[in-house]
Formats: sequence, structure tokens, C-alpha cells
Amino acid sequence: MTREIARRFNGLYGEVFPVPELVASDVPNLIGTDGQAKMSKSLDNAIYLSDTAEDVNRKVARMYTDPNRVRADVPGNVDGNPVFEYHRAFNDDRDQVADLEQRYREGRVGDVEVKEALAAALKRFLDPVRERRARYGERSGYVDELITEGTERTRAVVRDVVFEARRAMGLAGTYNRLRRKAARSAR
Repeated sequence: MTREIARRFNGLYGEVFPVPELVASDVPNLIGTDGQAKMSKSLDNAIYLSDTAEDVNRKVARMYTDPNRVRADVPGNVDGNPVFEYHRAFNDDRDQVADLEQRYREGRVGDVEVKEALAAALKRFLDPVRERRARYGERSGYVDELITEGTERTRAVVRDVVFEARRAMGLAGTYNRLRRKAARSAR
């Protein structure tokens, strides 16, 4: 929508707004840990960045897998299996993922081993996030400082862009006259 607005405005009034580039993520929307719907905080079927290692282990252990697989020696389906979707998204050891998928399809690995490997992969993924979160959490007021600085920088940019947009539409002079008039009448 932003791209369309920028193109439309630029087409009518001249090049004022840069047309944003599309950003596509290679990480798919993940299904929830319950296997029923997309991951959602309200459904409590998500693994959060703030979860402890114990929380992650517990959630992964309860994750939905292939419902047709009743024993470890029964060949399983990895497509649409949330555990393997999470492996593909977060496990940095691609050889391990390929091996687990192959053995799962052949009925040579149990759900427990697959889930333990996923919990370890999630730990590798989340540990740096947890460390940064703890480091920033120790610095009292740091987040507020970042928000304040970011807001001030944004205001300066927005002020310039809004002026350019008004000027492109022929409203800069009119706006300034109205603003000065309003200021005089407020006194």
C-alpha cells in the first residue's frame, strides 16, 4: 500500500517520496506449536523470544507431529509437520535437518529425538537474543533514551518531507500564511 501511495503522489506532484522496495522474508509463517493454526500469542501456541530454555524445552516436547505416526518405527510425514517446519526455519545445521527428515520418513527416528534436536537448535538461535535482552535490561533508562533519540531524528526528517510534499502540492505558502495568521489570533 505504501508503494502505491508513493507512486500515486509522485505521479501527481513530482518526485517527493521514495518508492519503498519490497522486502520478502525467506522464513515462512510458522504454524503454532499445537499444529492447529498460525503461531499466535492469543492462542498460546507460540515460542517467544523471551522464553527461558526450560519453557522452550517444555513447548517443544508438547509440539504436534504427524498424527498418523503411532510408533517410532512407523514412517512419518515431514511435510506440514510443525517440528520439521521449525527445524527448517531455525536449525542452522542443515545436514542434521536432512538426516532427521530422511530417518523420520523411513521410521528410523522417534519424535523425542527430533524434538530434542529442535530444542537444541532453538537454544542456539535464542541464546544470543537472551544475552542482548539481559544486557539491555541491565541498563536502566536505555530503551527510553533510544526511543527519545529516535523520535527526535524522525521528527526532523518528517518536518522536511512534509514541507517538500506541501511545496509539491502548492500548499507551502498557503500553509505558512495560515499558520502565521493562527499564531497572531492566538495572542
